[in-house]
Order: sequence, then C-alpha cells, then structure tokens
Amino acid sequence: MNRRIIHLVFYILPLPVILASLFIGPSHTATLGSIMDLFLKNSDDSDLIKSIIFDVRLPRILLSFLVGGSLAISGCSIQAIFRNPLTDSYILGLSSGAAFGAALALAYAFLPVQLSAFIFGLMAVALSYFTARKNKNVSIVSLILSGIIVSGIFTALLTIVQFFSDPFKLQSIVHWTMGNLHNANWVKLRSSVIPITIGVFVIFVYRWRLNVLALGDDEAKTVGINPERDKIIILIAATLASSSAVAVAGIIGLYGLMVPHMIRMVTGPDNQKSIPLNFLFGGTFLLIIDDFSRTISSFEIPIGVFTMLLGAPFFIYLMKKTNIGWNS
Repeated sequence: MNRRIIHLVFYILPLPVILASLFIGPSHTATLGSIMDLFLKNSDDSDLIKSIIFDVRLPRILLSFLVGGSLAISGCSIQAIFRNPLTDSYILGLSSGAAFGAALALAYAFLPVQLSAFIFGLMAVALSYFTARKNKNVSIVSLILSGIIVSGIFTALLTIVQFFSDPFKLQSIVHWTMGNLHNANWVKLRSSVIPITIGVFVIFVYRWRLNVLALGDDEAKTVGINPERDKIIILIAATLASSSAVAVAGIIGLYGLMVPHMIRMVTGPDNQKSIPLNFLFGGTFLLIIDDFSRTISSFEIPIGVFTMLLGAPFFIYLMKKTNIGWNS
C-alpha cells in the first residue's frame, strides 16, 4: 500500500475511534439506540445518558488518547536521542520513578502529584543514563541493565511507601500502579493536558533535530547543533509528557517501546514523519485497548495488564531481531 495512503489513514483514524468509543461501555442505559434517541430528543433518560456520555465516557476517552500519545511520542524521542531501539520511559526507569513520586504525593501530599512525578521521573532517567555512561559512550546493554537497576530501586521505594501508607490510600495507590483509567474525570484531564501539551509540543518542534542526533554527536556538531543541550531539552520534554501521563494513569508498561516500532515499520526512520504519527496512533491504539479493558468482562481489567501482555512479547521479539550481545 502507498505510504501516503497509510499516513492519511493514521491521521484520520483517531476521529472515528473516538466517536465509536462514546458508544462503548458496560452501561445498558447509554446504548447506541438510546444515544441516538437523545440527539433526536426522544429519550426519557436524557439526563442520565448525558451524564454517562459527557461526565464518564468523554473525559476517559480524551485522557486515554492523551496518555497513549504522550507515552508513544516520549518513547520515540528517547530511542532517537540514545540511538537505542530498545529504550523507552519504562525501560529507563522513568515510569517507576514517576510512579514513586506520584505515590509519595498521593500518600503524604507534600508536593502536587504532577510535580512530584516529574521530579522523580527525571531523576530516574538521569541515574540510568549516567550509570550506563562510560568514556562518553553509552552501550545498549549497559543502558538496559542500569535502567532495570534504577527501576528496581524506585519500585522498592514505592513498596515502602505502600507499606507505610494509610489503608484507604494504599488501596488507591495499588489500583493506580496497575495502570488504569477507571477514575478518569475532567479534573484529571485538566491537570494533565497542559504539561503533556508542553512536552509534546517541544518534541514536535525538535523532531527534525532528532534525525541529526540519531546519527551521532560528531555528525550533529558538524551541522552546528549542540547535541548535549538538545538532548537535555528533549529528555526534559519527554519526561514532562510521560511523567504527567503516569501521574493520572499509573504505570502503563512497555507502551512507549512498542508503538514507536510499529510506526517505524510503516514510515521508516524519519522522525519528522514518525513523531506526529506516534502521537496520533499511540493515542488511538491505547483508546482501543481501553475499550477492550472495560468491556471484555463483567469487571474492568487494568489497562496496564493489557499493555504489558502485548509489550513483553514484542520486546522479546525486538531483542531477538537485533541480536544484542555483550559487546553492543
């Protein structure tokens, strides 16, 4: 199929998926027929249906789209600046760091949740990067291993927070760490839309520089780009976007690893094209997964379970395909 047609499909796809998601849910009141009756003004339950559509489903749909898009675009930018196809916010420990920060704020309210998630998420990525860095080089294996170690440290700290938390707060923290959107509302959407928009906008503006940075520092310097400065700016933007997503949706594992590769298989390595497509398809794909998570059974399954079940085999496939060795 022509790539232009595929790109056009990716640009158009979010709208029908968002509209279709309005009709999907466990409620037997807000069905397709009753919603059509609402718009035709023939429904006796108009207030209830309006509440289900505009107060329950719509904010969840928009939040799912924002979270999925921000995680995908963050993963794509992190892979580009580290020149490593096996990195994302989850692998580098960003998700665990942001989760610890958000849980700390939820349990003790010493900082706003968004700010605490951002600070500890950035701290986790910095620890992973500088631990893996040796002689100004960062190998694939070292970065993955350091990310696993840092992720383990923050996961342990998160467990300590859970252990000392109030029982009522503990329940919300445990459900939140599974990664789910069942508590999505307009307040959470408003709190996350600004930081996610800022992070995504910065990455979008710097998307052409990602192509140069992916070639290496020496090549970037020859065209007048300061690679260290640009990497820091993009990394902060990616951390802002993904940590804001973690703060409202919990840990959604390996999503930022899986989606950029799916887009890259279609569009190629050009970040100027793949960055906007990552956001659009990432948001659409997570929304489809969320639709399944809230309708596949009589009770809602955390969305983080679905993404991990999809992402883990995909990660294994990538490791096999790239033939990683100890000298990589």
